[in-house]
Amino acid sequence: MENTIMLLCDIGNTSYHFLNDRDSYKKDIDDFEPSDIRDKIYYICVNENVSKKLEKLDNWIDVSDFIDKSKYYETMGIDRICAVEAVNNAVIVDAGSAVTVDVVKNEEFKGGFIYPGIKAMKQTYANISPALEYSFNFDLDLDIMPKNSQDAISYGFLKTLYSEVISFKLPILLTGGDAQEFKKIFKKAELDENLIFDGMKYIIEKADIC
Repeated sequence: MENTIMLLCDIGNTSYHFLNDRDSYKKDIDDFEPSDIRDKIYYICVNENVSKKLEKLDNWIDVSDFIDKSKYYETMGIDRICAVEAVNNAVIVDAGSAVTVDVVKNEEFKGGFIYPGIKAMKQTYANISPALEYSFNFDLDLDIMPKNSQDAISYGFLKTLYSEVISFKLPILLTGGDAQEFKKIFKKAELDENLIFDGMKYIIEKADIC
């Protein structure tokens, strides 16, 4: 691979998240025009409308075209696949709008599951009753049964997820916008904000397309 600056982009439903050799930054989906960039960009995208736009731009290269998708199930998100490609043995917890959990053992994807994110779960409780409209307490002790409403809903949300994740007895990697919050309950977990980008780099290097 040539010793040049590699520009990567992880595109979601609300933003373009860029990473180069120096730093990362985001651009709003509604305000950013991708054709304004002339440099070569390696990207993944979960936004169908943006994908159609990028297909017409030769300098935007879709990293998903170079992945052996037979190792994954058909509807698995490309962001999750890239995170899995970055690790050998770990449980990956991506805490975003949804919390995705993926298990990798001996470089093999074993499966995963999807859990509501903080905002979605908070709204679920509020829909049941205004009396349950609390923020989650990530500082609670999961070994002690709660004796107040806020801790009761927090326990119900967090204990189930925590118990399932640690049951795999593998190192835990946290990524995503709410990873810092989940670090409070997964105290031995490692934070990796660039995990998806690491997976993209691995795929690019393996395919020798740079």
